[in-house]
Amino acid sequence: MTTLRVRPRIVAALAVAVASASVADAQQYVYPEHGQSHAKQHKDEVHCSNWAKSQSGYDPANPPVVAKAEPAPVTGSNARVRGAAGGAIGGAIMGNAAAGAAVGAVAGGLVRRVRNNNAAEAQNQANAQRVANMKSSYYRARSACLTGRGYSVK
Repeated sequence: MTTLRVRPRIVAALAVAVASASVADAQQYVYPEHGQSHAKQHKDEVHCSNWAKSQSGYDPANPPVVAKAEPAPVTGSNARVRGAAGGAIGGAIMGNAAAGAAVGAVAGGLVRRVRNNNAAEAQNQANAQRVANMKSSYYRARSACLTGRGYSVK
């Protein structure tokens, strides 16, 4: 039997690479193509940043907080009652309706909990994707504005 050994240096290097890649995504490097002065470039960058904020609804200095959706509670959904009813019918066929009802109630609650957790996770992913789209839109708008003013944006 072979065992997999993970080397701490490799794990650390991968973690740094992933972290630096996400930081690099958020940076834009602006180069004047027509000899614009530093003051002109600063003024243009501020203008384009403000315009990109108004177009995208995203402000990199104050990014929106992604609210975490919590799963709905199982109580009040009647999932356990429906599970108990189904379990009682199955238990009656097998000869023990009470045991079937107990198992059905637990199963009904578990099924509802899994569905609620899946719905909350889908909502969390949708919220995170919405913010990522806003951020991407901001940087595309800023880049387009600066390119139109004679800058190369990398």
